[in-house]
Amino acid sequence: MDFGPIFAGVKPVVSAADLGICHLETPVSAPNGPYVGWPRFSAPPQVLTGVRETGFDDCSTASNHSYDDGVAGVDRTVNALDRAGLHHSGTAETARQAATPNVFTMHGVTVAELSYTFGLNSGLSLPADKPWLVNVTEVDKVLAAAHSAREAGAQIVVLSLHWGTEYQEAPTALQVSQARALLASPDVDLILGCHVHVVQPFEKINGKWVVYGMGNEIARHEDPIDASREGVMPRVTFTEVAPGHWKATAVQAIPTWVDISPKIRLVDLAGALASSNLDAATRTTYRTAYDRIVTAVRSRGATVGVPVS
Repeated sequence: MDFGPIFAGVKPVVSAADLGICHLETPVSAPNGPYVGWPRFSAPPQVLTGVRETGFDDCSTASNHSYDDGVAGVDRTVNALDRAGLHHSGTAETARQAATPNVFTMHGVTVAELSYTFGLNSGLSLPADKPWLVNVTEVDKVLAAAHSAREAGAQIVVLSLHWGTEYQEAPTALQVSQARALLASPDVDLILGCHVHVVQPFEKINGKWVVYGMGNEIARHEDPIDASREGVMPRVTFTEVAPGHWKATAVQAIPTWVDISPKIRLVDLAGALASSNLDAATRTTYRTAYDRIVTAVRSRGATVGVPVS
């Protein structure tokens, strides 16, 4: 159960970052399963070894699938992340853990990563006595958590939001209004959006960035349409503009693609297109995906850098 080869195509990019953040959309099962697919997921925990070895340091976990396997699934996932040596935010075993900001220091800089979801899978609801199992988005609560993270020493606060309408490339009015409200706060520096399974635009608001939707990193849908095989890895550079105060001074979009045959493999599209070893059909597929992703990323007028392909 080795997931390393799936991530190998992006490992050089991810491992080169000072901080790599992933979004783990599904709970994990016990090591020997059962592994369950849509609509209520339970994934092999061995994927976290691949995530860590690829160079990711932290995972957001709040999604509409967080409670797919109930309380046991939440507990199992939190423990598996701890064993893998990954920081995490979005789901919790205890009320105390949920109230403790996910704050850690990387290369001398103290960072907080917060994670929230619009809600849970259809038909599911959190137990009345354990509402803290999964972070559900309410703007006031998110802002309070971001402020708590600042008080805990965070110099940079990154917010991961599971939101939007699936398979819709334009952000919803709610996404836009929430982004504006959250980025108006001095306590939130960057928003990374998940959930919709297609790439959505980047936008600069109040001098800060929101990535409305990163598409899919690794996924194999029953109907594998091209748009859901596309993803984007935002690479954001923060600069210390005053002692202890950091600002995002550059942002780059790194387009990715999921090959599904003969094996599932994640492709760094710019790197692949720079190779002379592609056959004509594959080159056309990759070029089309790369161009679609860049167009989506810039569709709200943002000047976003992309790797030369």
